[in-house]
Amino acid sequence: MANILGISAYYHDSAAALVVDGRIVAAAQEERFTRIKHDYHFPKNAVACCLREAKLAPEQVDYVVFYDKPLLKFDRLLETYLAYAPAGLQSFLMAMPLWLKTKLHLPREIRASLDGKFKKRIAFTGHHESHAASAFFPSPYDEAAILTLDGVGEWDTATIGHGKGNKIEMLKTMHFPHSLGLLYSAFTYFTGFKVNSGEYKLMGLAPYGEPKYADVILDKLIDLKEDGSFAMDMRYFNYCEGLTMTSPEFDKLFGGPPRKSESVITQREMDLAASIQAVTEKIMLHMARAAKQLTGAKHLCLAGGVALNCVANGKLLRAGIFDDLWIQAAAGDAGGALGAALFVQHQLLDGPRSPNGQDSMQGSLLGPKFSNEEIRAFLDEKKIPHTFYADEAQLLAETAKAMASEKVVGWFQGRMEFGPRALGSRSIIGDARSEAMQSQMNLRIKFRESFRPFAPCVLIEDVENYFELDRESPYMLLVADVKKELRHTLTPEQVKLMKDPDLRKRVNVPRSRLPAITHVDMSARVQTVDERRHGRYWRLMKEFKRQTGCGVIINTSFNIRGEPIVGTPPDAYRCFMASDMDVLVLENCVLRREEQPQQSGEERKKYIDSFQLD
Repeated sequence: MANILGISAYYHDSAAALVVDGRIVAAAQEERFTRIKHDYHFPKNAVACCLREAKLAPEQVDYVVFYDKPLLKFDRLLETYLAYAPAGLQSFLMAMPLWLKTKLHLPREIRASLDGKFKKRIAFTGHHESHAASAFFPSPYDEAAILTLDGVGEWDTATIGHGKGNKIEMLKTMHFPHSLGLLYSAFTYFTGFKVNSGEYKLMGLAPYGEPKYADVILDKLIDLKEDGSFAMDMRYFNYCEGLTMTSPEFDKLFGGPPRKSESVITQREMDLAASIQAVTEKIMLHMARAAKQLTGAKHLCLAGGVALNCVANGKLLRAGIFDDLWIQAAAGDAGGALGAALFVQHQLLDGPRSPNGQDSMQGSLLGPKFSNEEIRAFLDEKKIPHTFYADEAQLLAETAKAMASEKVVGWFQGRMEFGPRALGSRSIIGDARSEAMQSQMNLRIKFRESFRPFAPCVLIEDVENYFELDRESPYMLLVADVKKELRHTLTPEQVKLMKDPDLRKRVNVPRSRLPAITHVDMSARVQTVDERRHGRYWRLMKEFKRQTGCGVIINTSFNIRGEPIVGTPPDAYRCFMASDMDVLVLENCVLRREEQPQQSGEERKKYIDSFQLD
C-alpha cells in the first residue's frame, strides 16, 4: 500500500504521475498548465494536479521517484565534452549553468515543489528502466518482450528487456552516441524541422518521397548488425560537440546544406524522409526479432520516443514477429514519470500485478476535468454567448449535425489526455468524408503545413470495415491501410498531380471515400473508439453514424501550431476564437461562431504570434 509520485523533468516534456496502491490515478504534462510547448522545467503544476486528482496532501505521499539518474547523465555529458574538447566548449558553457544550479540538486527541487512537507524517501530509476516499466506494467500482458528506443537517457539509447508478472529484466542495451532516436532527429533537423517536436512531421512527409537514400544511410552513416544494434560514423554528426545535429560531411553526402525552417519543401526532403523512415523500420524489425529470440515471449511492449513512430509500429505488427504488441500512449519522456512510479510499485516494493487482458491506462485520460458548473461560471463571468444542453442526446444530435454539415468542432470533454495525442477529450473533430476538410483544418484551424494528414477515429466495432486492421488501436499509435474497396481509382490528371512538386496539389487529390484522413500512400493513423474508455465521445460517434451512416470522423489535437493541447476551458475558448472553428463544445455548453463577438485580425494575430512555431 503506497502513494508514489513519479516525476520527469529538465529534458523534454516534463510531467508528473501518481500511482496509489498500484492504480494509476493521475498523470499530466507541465506544458498543459504553463502553455509552453514541451516545457522542460520542473513540473510543479503537474505535481499539484496529480495530488488534487488523488485528494492527497504532500505529506501523504510515500515515495517520490525521478525518471532517470542525474549523476550518471552528468557523467556522460562530462565524458563527451572531454572527448571532443575543445570543440564542445560552447555547448558545455550553455549546459553547465542549469546543471550546477538545478539538475544536480534534485532532492532540494522536489521537496520545494511539495512545499517542504514531503520528508520521506526520494528514489531515482534508470531512464530506460522508466521507459520499460511504462511499457510493460500497464500493458495487458502477464509476460512480454520489452523494447525501448529514444535519443539517449544516461548512456543507454535502446534496450531489450523481458517482463514477467510484476518484474522486468533488462537484457541488452545500446549506448550513446549510437542512437536511433538521434539518427532520426538528425534527419529531422536536416530537413528543416525542429528537433524533439518535428519528428512526426518527417514521418508524415515520408510517403511523398522515395527511399532513394536508404542505401547511402546504411553504407555511410551506420553499420547495422543483425540484432538491430548499430554504430554511427560520427564524422557526419555534430550533436556530441556542437549546437547542430549534422556536420558539413553530412551536407556533402546529401547534396547541400540543411533546409531552412519554413522554406519550400523540395523533393530532396521528401526522399530523405522516406529513406530514414525505411531505415528506421528496418532497424526496429531487426531489434524486434532479437527481442523475440532473447525472450521467447508472444507479446511485445514498446516505449521511448521512437515508439511514437506509428508507421514503423504498423509495419512491426504486420511482420508477425509477435502475436500482438502494446505501446505506451505517453511513450516519450513524459511517460517516464509514470514508468518511474510503476517501477517503484512493482520492481522495488514487490507490489502485485494481475493483468486481465486489458491495459490499465484508462484510455490515457488521466488529467484534470471540469464540471459544467465550473464551465458555466467562466462563460457567465466573461459574458460569452452559449447554449446549455441538459439532455446529452440533444447535445450529441446537435454536434453530429454540425459535423455532418462540414463544420469544424472543438470538443472539450472529461479528463485531459496524457501523452502527445488528443484522444477525444481535447480534440478538434470533423467529417472525414469531406474533400475540403484536410486543407481547411490545416490552414484555417491549425495554421500548419498543408501536407500533414489527419488521423481518423473509428468506432471499434467498425474498424475492419474501413481499415486493414483487425484489433484495437486506442492510442493512435498504429498506421493501417484504408480498405481497397474504399479507395478511388485516380484519373490520369490526378496521377499527374500526385507527382507535382507543390505538395498542396497532391494533398487535395481525393484518394478514397474518406479523403480527409487518407494519406498519399493510402494509409491512416487509426484511433479506435470504444464505450469503456471513451464514453461520451463514443456515443457522439454513434450518433454521427446514425445521421450519416459513417463510423469514421477526423480527430486532431485541440490547439493551433506551436501551442500545447488546451488544458482548461479558457484555453479552449481562446483557441476557438483565434481560429476558424465553427462550434465549441465545452461539456454540455455549446458555443457557435456566429453568436460570438467579432474579433479583429490583430487580436487573432497577437494570440497566434504568442506561440513559437514548431
